Amino acid sequence: MAIIADTGALIALIDDDDRHHSVVAGFISSTREAVFVPSPVVPEVCYLLSENLGADVELEFVRSLAAQEFVVEHFTVDDLKRAVEILEKYQDAEFGMVDATVMAMAERLKIKTILTIDRRDFSIFRPRHCDAFTLVPDLPPAKK
Repeated sequence: MAIIADTGALIALIDDDDRHHSVVAGFISSTREAVFVPSPVVPEVCYLLSENLGADVELEFVRSLAAQEFVVEHFTVDDLKRAVEILEKYQDAEFGMVDATVMAMAERLKIKTILTIDRRDFSIFRPRHCDAFTLVPDLPPAKK
C-alpha cells in the first residue's frame, strides 16, 4: 500500500520549526510504504520553502526528489479532467487545484492514504475508490 503526500505535510517534514514537524518526521521515519509526491505539489513546496526558509532548503528538497527519497508522480490529462470535476462538485469548499489533483491522482493510483496536515479538504472529499481517505499522521489537537 502506498501513501500520497500533500504540500503541508512536506513543509512540516522539512521545517524543524513547524508545529507538526516532529509528528510528520516520526511518521515518515516509521513507515515502510512508498510515499508519492504528485508533481503539482513540487512547485508549491519549492515556492513555500524558498520564500520562508531560503533557496538552500528548497535546493535540498529538490535534491531529495532527484535522489528518489520520494516517488514523484506526474499527473495525466485524465487526472486534470477529474480535478476539474472535483473543483466543480466541491466548489463551495474552495479546494485548490493542487488538492484536487492530489485527490484525482490518489483515485487513479488507488491510494487510500494521504500524508497531510489538511484535515478539512481531504475529510470533506469522497473518493471513488474508497469510502474516505485515511489521513496520516495522527495530529495532536489544535491549541486554543
